[in-house]
Amino acid sequence: MANAFKNVTESTIATSLTDVITAAGSGAETTVIGMTIANTHTAQVTVDVQLVPASGDTVYIIKGAPIPVGSSLIVVGGEQKVVLEAGDKLKALCSVGSVAHSTISILEIS
Repeated sequence: MANAFKNVTESTIATSLTDVITAAGSGAETTVIGMTIANTHTAQVTVDVQLVPASGDTVYIIKGAPIPVGSSLIVVGGEQKVVLEAGDKLKALCSVGSVAHSTISILEIS
């Protein structure tokens, strides 16, 4: 099995749920080892992040979290990891469109 560390970025998180990452297809495992969302707006914004499994219930990882001007929020990192199975997605939304940028670090095993 091959291991690959990758970064996935999204600079246009909208005011409606936006896909920020979709897990690799069958035969691969994806582990989110870090997720940061930065506020590039001139005012505070709030963000939601959801885990949308290919099968099962959609759940919030974070909801209504404030990010001050010029700051960022670590949604996943440190002791916390999120495992994505084939077809699972992370989706995000921001109270102001296209001002929140996400950077996601993953480990893909195929």
